[in-house]
Amino acid sequence: MVEIPESVRGMDRELHDVFGGRLRSLVIYGRRSAAPKPIRTMAVVDSLTEPDLRACGARVKGWHDAGLATPLFVVAGELDASFDAFALEFAAIIADHQVVNGADPFLMVNVDPADVRRACEVQARSHLLHLRQGRLETRGNADGLAILVVESAAALAALLSSVARLEGRADVDTAGAGRHAERVLGVAGGTLTEVVNLARVHEIPASEAERLFPPYLAAMEKLVEYVDGWSEQ
Repeated sequence: MVEIPESVRGMDRELHDVFGGRLRSLVIYGRRSAAPKPIRTMAVVDSLTEPDLRACGARVKGWHDAGLATPLFVVAGELDASFDAFALEFAAIIADHQVVNGADPFLMVNVDPADVRRACEVQARSHLLHLRQGRLETRGNADGLAILVVESAAALAALLSSVARLEGRADVDTAGAGRHAERVLGVAGGTLTEVVNLARVHEIPASEAERLFPPYLAAMEKLVEYVDGWSEQ
C-alpha cells in the first residue's frame, strides 16, 4: 500500500471533528492517474446536513492549500443506488482506492459490467465528437490543433482506463491502458500512448499535432466501434 500523506490524515481528523461517529470511512482514490492533480478523497457518512456542508466549506481553502481536492461526500444509504448512474466514476474509485480510516465501503462490491459498457460508449462517442468539432473550430490553424490535442489528453487517459477496467484490467496505469487499447484495436505507432502522455505537458509544436491528429482520430473511431460491440465473455 502507498503511504498515506499527512495532509490526508489531517483531513481525516477534521472530518471527525465535523461528523463524529457519522463518518463511516475516508478513502483516497485515483492515485494512478497520468495527470498530476490534487489528492482526491471520498468520505462516506451516515447523514449530510447543510450545517455539515457549511462546516466543511470553511475548511476547503486549507485542504486546497495542502494539495487536497474537495472531498467527494456520499451518504451511506445512497451508495448502492449510485453505482448504475455513475458506473465509470465508481468503477474507477473501486479499482484505485486506499482506505484512510473506517471500513472499506467497496468491500464485496462490483459495478455491473453492462452499466460500465454503456457509460464507456457514451464517453468514447463524446470524445470522438469533441475531436471532430474541435478540428472544425481550429479552422485549419495548426497552433489551435496543438491546443486541442493536448487538452484532450487527460480525457483520453480516463477513457482508456475505463475501457481497461471494462475488460477486467483494473491494475494497469494509464500508459498501460493506452498500450492495451492499441493492441486490441490494431493501432500501430503508439499514437494513443503518445497522446495519453501529453496529459503531463502544457504544449506541443504545431507540427507534432499535425502528425498525431489523423491517426488519433482514426484510432478513436475504432475505439467507439470496439466499445459498441463489446460483450462480456
